Amino acid sequence: MFRELPITDYNYLLPESKIANFPLNQRDESKLLVLRDEEITDSQFKNLPSFIPSESFFVFNDTKVIKARLIFHKPEGARIEIFCLEEIESGSNYVIWNCYVGNSKKWKNTELILQDSISNFSIRAQRIGIDDDIQKIKFSWDDTQSSFEEMLELFGKVPLPPYIDREPVEEDKERYQTIYARYDGSVAAPTAGLHFTQFVLENLEAKKCKLDYVTLHVGAGTFKPVSSDDALKHPMHEEKVIIQKDTLLKLIQNLNNKVIAVGTTSMRTLESLYWAGYQIITGNNNALTETGMFFIDQFEPYRNQGNISTTEALTALYNYLRINNLKELTGITKIMIIPGYKFRVCNALITNFHQPQSTLLLLVAAFIGDKWKAVYEHALNNGYRFLSYGDSCLFFQKV
Repeated sequence: MFRELPITDYNYLLPESKIANFPLNQRDESKLLVLRDEEITDSQFKNLPSFIPSESFFVFNDTKVIKARLIFHKPEGARIEIFCLEEIESGSNYVIWNCYVGNSKKWKNTELILQDSISNFSIRAQRIGIDDDIQKIKFSWDDTQSSFEEMLELFGKVPLPPYIDREPVEEDKERYQTIYARYDGSVAAPTAGLHFTQFVLENLEAKKCKLDYVTLHVGAGTFKPVSSDDALKHPMHEEKVIIQKDTLLKLIQNLNNKVIAVGTTSMRTLESLYWAGYQIITGNNNALTETGMFFIDQFEPYRNQGNISTTEALTALYNYLRINNLKELTGITKIMIIPGYKFRVCNALITNFHQPQSTLLLLVAAFIGDKWKAVYEHALNNGYRFLSYGDSCLFFQKV
């Protein structure tokens, strides 16, 4: 285990003018920076297939962004913004969620109400607990036939990241969502996937690439800055992972090809699978045996030797599903991928440009080493757009 990891070593100057506040008109017209064998190449995302070895195995995150921001106004006019993070309890016409609350000091113990003038539906919010900066909010509504997801669709707003300093517009409903989004649950988009179009996917399949999907519901913690000088003291956020048994089998069968993670969320999922299989083989799988869900702690990879092959670990996981007659595997991962991490599954990464001193930048640095500094300097000097609506990178691990 490392003694310390100074977060200032992963800082760079990001001018506000470099942050993309709106997406491009066409998804695959974004710039693409390719790093292979230490060499940087500039291109466009629509040309991605030309850089990809044939028969590569792509893993996408098919999570779907929910309208997680609710804007209430007190009778006196104060605006209270509630950002829904995760559900912790539900009933026929109520749910309790962990939330961030903006302008919280203006909200006493009163009930807040939102009403739709057309449908006459209303939703109420009541604060029932506070734990540091996370607040427990009970939402309720009258129509027992409607779900909370339907209420969010009616009343909620697209949860744009905090560094996009504007209100959501109609365009964001489509563009802050991948074209293959399927399962509701994220409060932030897996942004590497925002560049993909049907044209790009078809050209990848023409190169005999295989495309498959995992689900990791992205939490707001992905934007949480590392506040400690020592990144090792940063409490990594946890996220829920779902992978189908058939996908796991295909992954095992394609380990001899390039395994390409589309986004840091897909990479976290794939690397977590190795450690879930490692737990089974070593007998350290209490969470899996007791709850049916694996759990990967943020520093688990650094406490263990990991001297089990990737094929062995993933096969153990697949056999667990087969023996227990399960079609999918679920789990919680807090894995923190930092410089010094040994990658077990992924050979290449498609991602955007990330914030200074963030856990996502630490992951990139773990994958391509100190070359990240040259990559980011090149991008800043050559007109690349940064962060969620910005341009993209394709990183190949150095052989």
